[in-house]
Amino acid sequence: MPTATITSKGQVTIPKKIRDELGLKPGDKVNFEVDKQGNLNVSKKKYSIDDTYGMLHRENQKSYTVEEMDEKLTEYFKKKYKAR
Repeated sequence: MPTATITSKGQVTIPKKIRDELGLKPGDKVNFEVDKQGNLNVSKKKYSIDDTYGMLHRENQKSYTVEEMDEKLTEYFKKKYKAR
């Protein structure tokens, strides 16, 4: 059974075997849950569509319609592949 040591700051390095089993990569989020018997369960955070709301929003950023985005992407790819 893999074990880890808690640092003075309360940090723990998740053992490689566990990271591999959970498919964890740098930057991933993990959930911690303690069951009624006092066992700790660790799982990879799964995101829902609600978690992404507002993710790309920036103050004073102009909003674009889907048609405007399509137009700009078409221009970009025409320039990119014409240059080759």
